[in-house]
Amino acid sequence: MRSDDDKITIENINTPGRVERVDQAKYLAVKEALISVLPRTSPGMTGAEVKTAILPLLPQALFPEGAKAGWWLKATQLDLEAKGLIQRENTKPLRLRRST
Repeated sequence: MRSDDDKITIENINTPGRVERVDQAKYLAVKEALISVLPRTSPGMTGAEVKTAILPLLPQALFPEGAKAGWWLKATQLDLEAKGLIQRENTKPLRLRRST
């Protein structure tokens, strides 16, 4: 049985002040993969490009065949934006890049 120590608190840039407790191992796996693929320079990457790039980097034990990776990618993206580690480009479709 998992303990509360296996959780991490994340934020959401779209709803300041709201936090959620999520699985720490899954969050950290997606965070590491996301930071490793995002460029520091414009134009950044679209959400689809990011998902394609991170899927092979995610542990199969946590994300068998990419299960739930999309949800975790979005949750991690919003948290990292709230923390100022990544940012959105003012483009359509939305593009992301690491903050400099």
